[in-house]
Amino acid sequence: MTRTDFTGIACSIARSAAIVGDPWALLIMRDVTLGLHRFDELQRDLGAATNVLSQRLERLVEGGLLRRERYAERPDRYGYHLTDKGRDLVPVLLALTAWGDRWEADDAGPPLIVRHHTCGDDTRATVTCRSCGGELTADQVGYHPGPGGRTDRGTALIGTVLESP
Repeated sequence: MTRTDFTGIACSIARSAAIVGDPWALLIMRDVTLGLHRFDELQRDLGAATNVLSQRLERLVEGGLLRRERYAERPDRYGYHLTDKGRDLVPVLLALTAWGDRWEADDAGPPLIVRHHTCGDDTRATVTCRSCGGELTADQVGYHPGPGGRTDRGTALIGTVLESP
């Protein structure tokens, strides 16, 4: 079965999903963000088959989110660390965590608490407007065509919807 190439779709979500759009990739990024860097640590924490973990790590390295650094020779051993592009994904992971805590946590509560280093308080991620600082929610935003948009596979109807009054 051929994997669909989402990188050719004129949509930032599709292109992002091509790199981190499966649970293993998101969980690897979570673990690396939390301080697990070695293949054996990631494998032990996630319980992923080694071939699955290798493939996802390779995709994250090729996608520029992680960099691979050798920490031992004979045999070669590598650690995986966030790049600038990977660090820019952390707010997305925090937002996904906040959504999961609200809608998917069980009766025991959230499995992880996020603490803000600057103020020391426990917090949750919110997405805010870069101009006014107001929280961005479904009913507080609108969408308009961007310069990179086009009507094609994966976006066939979006242009028509955005042009409607």
